[in-house]
Parts: sequence; C-alpha cells; structure tokens
Amino acid sequence: MNNYDNFFLPIDNMEEAKDFYGNKLGLNLKFDFSDKGMSAFNVGSEEPAIILKDKNKFLDVKPTIWFVVDNVMETYNDLKGKGVKFLSTPFRIRTGNAAEFEDPFGNRLGITDYD
Repeated sequence: MNNYDNFFLPIDNMEEAKDFYGNKLGLNLKFDFSDKGMSAFNVGSEEPAIILKDKNKFLDVKPTIWFVVDNVMETYNDLKGKGVKFLSTPFRIRTGNAAEFEDPFGNRLGITDYD
C-alpha cells in the first residue's frame, strides 16, 4: 500500500450532504457526479478526498478506505493468495482499476491504481 486514495462515506440525501460538507465544514468540492450518486470534497491540499456515495444508488455502500497500489491485479492476486476475500474481481474506474474487500471485522477497504 503506497498511500491513501479516498475515503467513501454513505449518505442518503446528496443535497443535504453537499451542504454539510461544503457549506458547514467549508471543504472544497473536488467533483460532483450527483447524477451518478457521488460527490467528492478535498480536505486541505491533500489529494485523497471524502467521496459521498448515495445509498439510493449504491445499495451495499459502507464507509470505505481505498489505498493506492502500483498494480491492482498484482496486489489483488497477492492478497487473494494470502486469504483475503474480495467482494468482486478488479474493475475499471475512471482513473485506473480498483477492487474492494473487507477485513475480518467487516470494515471495507479497497485498492486502486492510476494508469
């Protein structure tokens, strides 16, 4: 794991959530894909963002931390070989590839690369 990537938080009202994170907390909007069920806010000048995921569009969403890795497929195969149970095979996102898994305690984590 090279670094944090993003922190995903489930919400059930996108407009109320954007008001809270943007106006009340004063975070800067990084992107707004509300129509796809996601909006992101930067914390200071850090690259990792808080990404709000609408529970109405992502039915199984849980608070999730993603980590940046050099290569998702290699890391996926390595972790799978160590007994990590992934929620799916790696999938394509706008910036590269990603895969999610849960630790033994039900906390959701993910890996992503940038290609």
